[in-house]
This record gives sequence, structure tokens and C-alpha cells, in this order.
Amino acid sequence: MHVSKKEIEVRYAETDQMGIVYHANYLVWMEVGRTALIKDLGFLYSDMEKKGVLSPVVDINISYKKPLHYGETAVVHTWIEDYNGFKTVYGYHIYNPAGELSIKATSSHICVDKESFKPIQFRKAFPDWHTAYEKAKK
Repeated sequence: MHVSKKEIEVRYAETDQMGIVYHANYLVWMEVGRTALIKDLGFLYSDMEKKGVLSPVVDINISYKKPLHYGETAVVHTWIEDYNGFKTVYGYHIYNPAGELSIKATSSHICVDKESFKPIQFRKAFPDWHTAYEKAKK
């Protein structure tokens, strides 16, 4: 299983009145982790889009464990939790500077045609990605 690791410095604008990272910002960091994983595997999400394919989120689950604060560095760990050639489930752990788990999450994605939004089979549309995902998954 391949795990991508990406550091993110918590910016002031990402915190709320309580001084902790606003919960929705973790979604952005998950996307950063996901695109880093794709890049680690030798691909670019923008190349998929150039071929008229999008990969929307169809399900998301986040469990918040410990807060992160302004000025701290978060480390986003991302991997392929499950993959069946049609749907990909990415797993995420985001850690605080002490190495404690801040969030545990998954996001599920399918591929769709950009114009019609009809689902397509990832394994057929992107055979190289399919092979890499099969090798990298949990």
C-alpha cells in the first residue's frame, strides 16, 4: 500500500473563532492529499480533465479527533482504501505536530463524462491509472 504524505502549514484564515481549524478546511486538505497521491503514482488530475473526465465525490466521512491550531503543521496521509475499477475510496489521516491523529476520513469517487455527467469505467478510460491503483491500494 502506498501512502502519500503532504505537510500543510495552518494559516490564520483557516481557523475559526475558537482558534482551531474550521472543520470544512479539512476537506480542502484531503483534496490536497488526494492530488499529491495521484502525482506520487505518476499522474495528474488535470490530465483526466483534459480528456473530458471528472471525478466527483459521491460519499465522504470524517471523524474529528484532535484540533489543529494556527501556526502548526498538519501532515496529511492519503492512500487508496478501496478500488474496484469503477469507484475509488481514498483514506486519510491528518496528524498534528505531536503525531496525534486529528482526523480520520474517507472519500469515495467515481469518474463521469464532463458533458453528460454519466458514469464511466475508470479501468477502461484510464488503463495506466487502473494498473497503478491496483498496485497501490490497501
